[in-house]
Amino acid sequence: MNVLGISAYYHDAAAALLRDGAIVAAAQEERFSRAKHDPRFPANAIRYCLQAGGIEAANVDKVVFYDKPFLKFERLLETYLAFAQQVLEEEYFAQPDRDRHAERREAARREGKIGLEQALELEE
Repeated sequence: MNVLGISAYYHDAAAALLRDGAIVAAAQEERFSRAKHDPRFPANAIRYCLQAGGIEAANVDKVVFYDKPFLKFERLLETYLAFAQQVLEEEYFAQPDRDRHAERREAARREGKIGLEQALELEE
């Protein structure tokens, strides 16, 4: 049985070909793309593994994809939590001061210089 294993979309995308449980070939995509820690789909590594194993894609019995959903979720959660406060602060402080004229608008409305409808239009 020929099993093609694929790891992609994180870092160090790779492929491996096993025949009856024994490793026939394995390669990381970065060896072909020359992009360090290449996360893309490992098309070149797959091509190499099939060629090294002397088979075509039609002869692959099973294809497996490496992913541990809970581990990935935990990693994403840790990353988001680590940067959440920083991002929220940056977003908050990066916003323009949209309400800097609010006090003057409200005072003008109270004094009758502008009506409520005009004050609401100014807020938009």
